[in-house]
Amino acid sequence: MTELLTTENLIALVTLTGLEIVLGIDNVVFIAILAAKLPAAQQAKARTIGLMLAMITRIALLFAIGWIARLTSELFSVVGHGVSGRDLIMLLGGLFLIGKATYEIHHKLEGPDPKEAGRAVPAAFGAVIFQIVMIDIVFSLDSVITAVGMARSIVVMVVAVVAAVGIMLAAAGPISSFVERHPTMKMLALSFLLLIGVMLVADGCGQHIPKGYIYFAMAFSLVVELLNLRVRRVYDRTARG
Repeated sequence: MTELLTTENLIALVTLTGLEIVLGIDNVVFIAILAAKLPAAQQAKARTIGLMLAMITRIALLFAIGWIARLTSELFSVVGHGVSGRDLIMLLGGLFLIGKATYEIHHKLEGPDPKEAGRAVPAAFGAVIFQIVMIDIVFSLDSVITAVGMARSIVVMVVAVVAAVGIMLAAAGPISSFVERHPTMKMLALSFLLLIGVMLVADGCGQHIPKGYIYFAMAFSLVVELLNLRVRRVYDRTARG
């Protein structure tokens, strides 16, 4: 136990927990958007189950490091580019995110089909959880590869994952409520998922895009939108006064 409480492990734990939270934000947004399709009474339950499944998936993958290492081995070649198991997971996950985000953006801009107005049925709980599990695998793989590259102790990795998911569980409700209250924020969140999907597809095709660029663009867009919300609030208050 004392060997784990070294300065190196503590620094790795704090750093890795922070990175796991950053890498998990897109997962939280995706879960929040999917859970919003359920009846209000089931949304919190779906978010909790989704994040718990994400934690279980990440811990299971941590204990399957040998399998993950084999995922990076070339399976076959396409036009001179070697394709690994990880590439296939990233490619399929990215295409799923692009398709889902595009559908949701189209739905928000065009509105529901007039023929279906008045008879919309909430999404099935099982179907939402299944989609969450599928995308958890994609996000977890990226997260675990980061963890393996940063820490030497499996215990440190597991503790970092559990701590990060605990923080995300506490933040999932407020994030979901904030996104649902502000339609423009939901559109921005969907745009983030679209961007992440493109990044995953590019990664799966062997074209690596530094995540720093992606996260900077997301952070910049978020700050601009928060400023817009602030300006609109001040304008509305002035107009009423």
